[in-house]
Amino acid sequence: MDSVFREATADPRTQAVPLSHVSMELGHLYMEDFAAGPERLRRQFARVKPWADALHASLAGTVPKGRPRVSSCFLVDDYFSPFSTPAEVLPTLLGEARRAGLTIDYLARESACARARGVEPARSVEPRLVESPPPGSDGSRPSVRQVGWLANGERTPATGSLEAMSGLAAWQPPSEVGARRHSIFVDVELWDDHGGDRTWSCPFLAAVWQLTRLGLLRDRGEPVLRPSPWSGEFPEEWERLPPLLQLNPAAAPFAAYRTYSILPTRFLPVEHAVHIVLGRVVVEEAVLRQVAERSAREGIEVPAEIVRRTSYHFVDEP
Repeated sequence: MDSVFREATADPRTQAVPLSHVSMELGHLYMEDFAAGPERLRRQFARVKPWADALHASLAGTVPKGRPRVSSCFLVDDYFSPFSTPAEVLPTLLGEARRAGLTIDYLARESACARARGVEPARSVEPRLVESPPPGSDGSRPSVRQVGWLANGERTPATGSLEAMSGLAAWQPPSEVGARRHSIFVDVELWDDHGGDRTWSCPFLAAVWQLTRLGLLRDRGEPVLRPSPWSGEFPEEWERLPPLLQLNPAAAPFAAYRTYSILPTRFLPVEHAVHIVLGRVVVEEAVLRQVAERSAREGIEVPAEIVRRTSYHFVDEP
């Protein structure tokens, strides 16, 4: 028998993913949006269309080699409030998008950010959270992994020393790390463990969603989500739907160097929290190196900070 001997390091341990220039999110769908009827989706997509066109126009002439690669995606909430069925919801959603002149290339289930085919993307991100200790901290503050809360600064102490002569507790305000004169303090709940079952928060899952769209998450070297080509009828149960569907066979790659999300204004506080989470996530060095090397070959500038790779436009509520 012929034998082939190879060094263990001969094969790359971290698989690279194809990348578009921009991953454009056309919105989220929650139970209340669907319950309001197709007119609400119609109005929402009508607000999104001009900004989707603006993105394409802004990329003209900015790519050194070839045409800009832009993929579009949409997220459906089947995690916090599963509603109706894919067979009923998705044809309406896709039909209203087409009516507005939009194409949804990829459709994802929000539950896939928590668990997808044996992989738990959210749990894999949790140990990669690194806090920035506020100046003068003494280590008495519980870690994010202990309490499930992540702040962008120093919280107000629970108790204060008594002020001399007043008998009142001395109050100290919270403070933002790196504040510009005045603080904008935010404390984000990442999960809760009521009854022994963990429920991930909307901001944390949204941060996982951003990392996935940026192609920065791996599980034992493999991408956490792979698009599954889909055509034809949709099933009656959400569980029978793949975590990430590729609806357009000619679509550019799902992941991208940058993300652009066009969302209703109600998502503004959530996405502020997402920025705080992304600023505290340490991504695998091998993955960052792959993106940096590929972008250099293409002549594409990609910010070193993960949070600067994301951008948004918030539209009025439909």
